[in-house]
Amino acid sequence: MTSAPLTAAEVAAVRAGYGFDAPALELGALVNGAAMPEAPIRIPLAMVNRHGLVAGATGTGKTKTLQMLAEQLSNAGVPVFAADIKGDLSGIASPGIASPALLERTGSIGQHWAATSSPTEYFTLGGLGTGIPIRATVRGFGPLLLSKVLGLNPTQESSLGLVFHYADGAGLPLIDLDDLRAVLMHLISDRGKAELAELGGLSRATTAVILRELVGFSDQGADVFFGEPAIDVHAFLRTAPDGVRGMVSLLEVPSVQDKPELFSTFLMWLLRELYAVLPEVGDVAKPELVFFFDEAHLLFAGASKDFLQIVTQTVRLIRSKGVGIFFVTQTPKDVPGDVLAQLGSRVQHQLRTHTPDDARALKATVSTFPVSGYDLAQVLQNLPTGDAVVTVLNETGAPSPVAWTRMRSPQSSMSPTPIEQREARVAASTLLSRFGTPTHSVSARDILKQAGRATAVESEPAATTKREAPATTPRGRAATTKRPARRRRGLVGRLIEKLFGSTR
Repeated sequence: MTSAPLTAAEVAAVRAGYGFDAPALELGALVNGAAMPEAPIRIPLAMVNRHGLVAGATGTGKTKTLQMLAEQLSNAGVPVFAADIKGDLSGIASPGIASPALLERTGSIGQHWAATSSPTEYFTLGGLGTGIPIRATVRGFGPLLLSKVLGLNPTQESSLGLVFHYADGAGLPLIDLDDLRAVLMHLISDRGKAELAELGGLSRATTAVILRELVGFSDQGADVFFGEPAIDVHAFLRTAPDGVRGMVSLLEVPSVQDKPELFSTFLMWLLRELYAVLPEVGDVAKPELVFFFDEAHLLFAGASKDFLQIVTQTVRLIRSKGVGIFFVTQTPKDVPGDVLAQLGSRVQHQLRTHTPDDARALKATVSTFPVSGYDLAQVLQNLPTGDAVVTVLNETGAPSPVAWTRMRSPQSSMSPTPIEQREARVAASTLLSRFGTPTHSVSARDILKQAGRATAVESEPAATTKREAPATTPRGRAATTKRPARRRRGLVGRLIEKLFGSTR
């Protein structure tokens, strides 16, 4: 024990603070020298959409906490979406295996452990890996999120926004990265100079930078993430075939670990899509969906002020759509203060203090908890693996007492589900026929290519007729004529109408 035991009065206060009658997720049991199964630590199901944080150093039990929470949410009929960074979470689809050590631990906290599995659907970004491909159109992804992925500065970010605005106005659908490249190349070509000038504030140099970043981005293999069919986020809101349990959707991401910004920003896009399509439901007895955002620090690293504002706004408002978000990371300081303030529940595993930065992170973490009878600086450094310091929102929305908690163990497998079983699940999925095969609609690239061909055809007769002597200016120079920008834009407009019908 690294902190003085709680007094009898403090233990009673903790028991009362978690003794609510509403349906709840069981987190574990209070530890006061030894585990106290008579003092369960819980979180009301209705408070899960007030968001939460699961934090702790590597190897302290964060992933198993996430797995345990996902199991219980699924059993309560709540769909779950989680990113499986290291492949460990895939075990949720397979029953766990009992061992004497496991049963001794679960028995000591009053957990009646039984091997179970959860209904699971596997997804991948763009089809890289084993799962249903998740794709987005470039237009749907938007200029702000794409700017973060490309590492653009504020000026370049603003310029990319103008390019998207131009594409919308010109009726040029941005489906994949080739479409965006085609529009950028058009704007710096001879045919597109006038349109580039009229956009205002968009220089050729900035356009060239964006093009260069897109090339590097594509060289990393990112092209596969953009295209059609775009995923329908309602796929993550389903119940299992039994009609009772919520479906657990796991996003496999080992193949994109070298693209952390793409991974984290793609998850942010999913949250924004969920916010856009879900109706307002206000306070509900249980969430419509719980979204676990693992490796959350990747989302905020190097983010612009505008991007952070969007994240904060999404987290604040999506609660009214019935969606709960749990950020999973190493320390609370990985999450900006405005976002951290929206997270009602905290599960903090052990923190290590090997460096001065670690010591400052520990001090900052302690300051985020309500006042308690613990010396939290000591407790947090010495928590055993699988233990955590917990505070949640009770039924009335008030913070519960801080509790040193021995966390429950997952009842599904703590080892990854074999690849053969995952492949079989994917092959049997009803979503595979909808999202498995890439498609291609008429897009900006096609329209601009047709415009280029039409321009060549229009100019060909002039090239094959007998050339007349050019008129001269008063100073003797040959007079030159330029095709009006209006006519060039009209050509693109006529092609758009031909391919899509009138856009008016």
